[in-house]
Amino acid sequence: MKGIVIAGPTGVGKTALSIKLAKILDADIISADSAQVYKGMDVGTAKVTIEEMDGVCHELLDIVEPIKKYSVGDFQRDVDKILNEKNGKNIIMAGGTGLYINSITEGLSELPTGDLELREKLMERTAEDLFEELKKIDPLAAEEIHMNNKRRVERALEVYYLTGEKFSIISKRNIKHNNYKFLKVGLERDREYLYDRINQRVDIMLNNGLLEEVTNLYKIYGENLRKINIIGYSEIIDYLKGEHSLEDAIVLIKRNSRRYAKRQFTWFKNDPDYIWYDLDKMSEDSIIEDILKRFQSL
Repeated sequence: MKGIVIAGPTGVGKTALSIKLAKILDADIISADSAQVYKGMDVGTAKVTIEEMDGVCHELLDIVEPIKKYSVGDFQRDVDKILNEKNGKNIIMAGGTGLYINSITEGLSELPTGDLELREKLMERTAEDLFEELKKIDPLAAEEIHMNNKRRVERALEVYYLTGEKFSIISKRNIKHNNYKFLKVGLERDREYLYDRINQRVDIMLNNGLLEEVTNLYKIYGENLRKINIIGYSEIIDYLKGEHSLEDAIVLIKRNSRRYAKRQFTWFKNDPDYIWYDLDKMSEDSIIEDILKRFQSL
């Protein structure tokens, strides 16, 4: 069974291209966006509209309340369930949350759940004592975890006590729960032009009702809304609380969005399996034509 990943930074053009491609392949799209899973957060996450979907099935949009934590483990479970139910149907996974995508294409490590009694015993000990034990049990983990990160040291020891295996090994042993092989596609543009697109996108969001959307959600969920820490919402909440002006909030949203795009670039560029297409140098049609050729031979 085969699928396609359409990844890249925010604002690059993943949505439009993935829908065009899905219509050609008669594929369903799975959103790999950690913000678009939340109900009611439409404008600020640039969630695809019914009109934009153009009849293409989109999965994992609007599935949890904005105050509920949704983890990469939740995403892996939900997507693997969808893939099993699709029974071989063509799938396109589109989004910019690299960790979510990797959980499906590469799998996740399966660490044991915490043991309260064991954790309490570990918490009673000093950071120095715990770190010395970790150095003896798992030297590699001790090299990767700072001694002052007591919770992380506790977790490494807890995993060892519960499984008998070193944290440095088990934490990197990914387990994949689906039979799909994915063609990984990355979309990019000239960096400065992308940043201009992001700035314009924020202006469009404001014209489309971002302030009203955040205001309404904040009335319902209050400070709990801030806990999920999504760009656009946190800055507007600060404005609503009088911590800065609306103009300053807009500047911060644009800056934080550009910084997020830069982090996304770094994440995806570090994966050598991605095939990159520059939307400033190639048309969507020519990119899709090349993707289809590669997909057929996957």
